[in-house]
Amino acid sequence: MQHASANKVQNVTDDKKNVREFGLLDKIAYMAGDMANDLFFIFSSSFLMLFYTKVLGISGAVVGTLFLSARIIDAFTDMGMGRLVDTLKPSKDGRFRVWIKRVAPFAVIAGFLMFLSVVQNWSMTAKIVYIFVTYLFWGSICYTAINIPYGSMASVISEKPEDRASLSVFRSMGASIASIFISFFVPLFVYTTDANGAQVVIPERFTIIAAIFAVLAFALYQFCYHFTIERVQIPQKPAIEKQSFGKEMAVLVKGLSTNRALGGIIAAAIFLLLSMLLVNTMNAYLYADYFKSSKTLAVAGILGTIGTLMIAPFANKIASRFGKKESATVALFFSAVVYAVLYFMHTDNVMVFLPMAFLASLGMNYFNVVIWAFITDIIDYQEVKTGSADSGTVYAVYSFSRKLGQALAGGLGGFALAAIGYASAAATQEASVLNSIYDVATLVPAIGYTGVALCLWFIYPLTKEKVAENVAILSERRKQAAK
Repeated sequence: MQHASANKVQNVTDDKKNVREFGLLDKIAYMAGDMANDLFFIFSSSFLMLFYTKVLGISGAVVGTLFLSARIIDAFTDMGMGRLVDTLKPSKDGRFRVWIKRVAPFAVIAGFLMFLSVVQNWSMTAKIVYIFVTYLFWGSICYTAINIPYGSMASVISEKPEDRASLSVFRSMGASIASIFISFFVPLFVYTTDANGAQVVIPERFTIIAAIFAVLAFALYQFCYHFTIERVQIPQKPAIEKQSFGKEMAVLVKGLSTNRALGGIIAAAIFLLLSMLLVNTMNAYLYADYFKSSKTLAVAGILGTIGTLMIAPFANKIASRFGKKESATVALFFSAVVYAVLYFMHTDNVMVFLPMAFLASLGMNYFNVVIWAFITDIIDYQEVKTGSADSGTVYAVYSFSRKLGQALAGGLGGFALAAIGYASAAATQEASVLNSIYDVATLVPAIGYTGVALCLWFIYPLTKEKVAENVAILSERRKQAAK
């Protein structure tokens, strides 16, 4: 027995020696995974409603119903996927990384299927069936099955906090690069100007873009899979600890009601995505219809993403000095104030609107850059309270809250378009409709970012001092366990 144990220890030691040290390759590979996810996440967030309304001629109310209905399904698929990655026996490729290989082909095909221009010739009933089937297949099944393991994987690529923080920054940079690519090239490619000077979309080009994104995303997923390493091995739970899905859900609901940090970030995420994605959705109508300049839509997208890239190198330093909760609250209040000023100005000069919208994006972008570090703190908080980190489940809950915010943004965007009288597939809109588009695009983020800041300040409990206290508690526990 002693000889066997000695061999086992030797094998583990040899394995560790053969593992590449954490470095730039891990960061770039992890960034590639987020770029792959965001090629379709940002594309759909920014242009799917446009495709549904202007190409397929489906009303905003129907689209809003679709987005809200999908989130009901996500309540089960997200939580279920989180429990799967936490409880299933790891494969030879690891606990989380293997899912990228398994799901990538389905995820890119599903993304492509959402933008088929030939559907515009179908009956309205067939169109509605099409958007429900393809959107649910992509968002509730494929995106969930690849994104939750991907997000959870950061906790096992390295055990060092500084390495995990760098993964968060590179992940945010990956999203920014994808956003620049989409925000700049898509409007230039899908829009044209008709004889009357109106901006109109070219339906077939949505499908071409989706095909290109599918190829790029698949290649990026493969890069992420091949060049990331799960260095931290999470112990498999004893069989006696495993519970039925119903009991797991009951535990999860109980955790939501007692984990104030998780509840606070869920509330903040809903307000954040509600504001951020509604801005992305309404901008397509604001610049093309209100300002009558689809080219400035591309410029606006680039400016917002440049802001993220400008903030990223300094985000960790700011958060370390002032605290993540404290600095993010101030940043979000700043964004809210700038949008409020834009609302009351009600300018029709796009050259005035653009720089102010850029300023408004800075506070929100700072929060987006450091948000993944918030999740790490919440996992620590969960472990302090319960003795179990449950990384996949915690990430699944947060992922669901983001999807809920996305759905509410799309849903409210669709209902708002219907309420203000937006005519789907029409070349021009009434002046009152155009003014209402401007109001929605500025007032809602002003209110929404205020809501995020209030959630962080009054609900989220993890101040700079509390985070340090939790780290010390866990460090002491692990020291005691190692004795």
